Amino acid sequence: MDLTGKLLIAMPGIGDPRFEHSVIFLCSHGEDGAMGLIINKVAPDVQLSNLLDQLEIPVTQAGQGEREICFGGPVETQRGFVLHSKEYESSISSLVVPPGYGMTATLDILEDIAQGNGPEQLLIMLGYAGWGPGQLEAEIIANGWLTTESSDALIFGTDESEKWGAALASLGIDPLSLSASAGSA
Repeated sequence: MDLTGKLLIAMPGIGDPRFEHSVIFLCSHGEDGAMGLIINKVAPDVQLSNLLDQLEIPVTQAGQGEREICFGGPVETQRGFVLHSKEYESSISSLVVPPGYGMTATLDILEDIAQGNGPEQLLIMLGYAGWGPGQLEAEIIANGWLTTESSDALIFGTDESEKWGAALASLGIDPLSLSASAGSA
């Protein structure tokens, strides 16, 4: 099972407050583990302008520094990642993620964004979520996560506060019908 490019939806009672009501885009998934970015948790008190100032990147395109930054996950929280539409490709390195996304973690994308030459659609994150070999699969089996297809509308076109409910709705699930405990028959 390869979940690269899919969305993980945290189930109620996941047991880790960092992931409560999270929607995670999986950038890679394989036998070595998985890496994903939380797409629905805004980092408090951090805007792109703060990050650009800290990195001494001048904003030459009006409005580009006003973007919010998301909490991408609890691993390497000082490291930046940009999940973006596929038309943009970094001059240094971008990871192509099927079915039509890119993930870039090099400084040049922030420079391009500041100049108005960045991707058409993007989310900027600090940190990521990571799983060791077999760990994510075990969490899915333990009813910690649901999976669904990714879509531009959900990733880039839905307000962060509504993404969890929208992701569940894409599966035909009403969030009020979910239980925080799992069982087996």
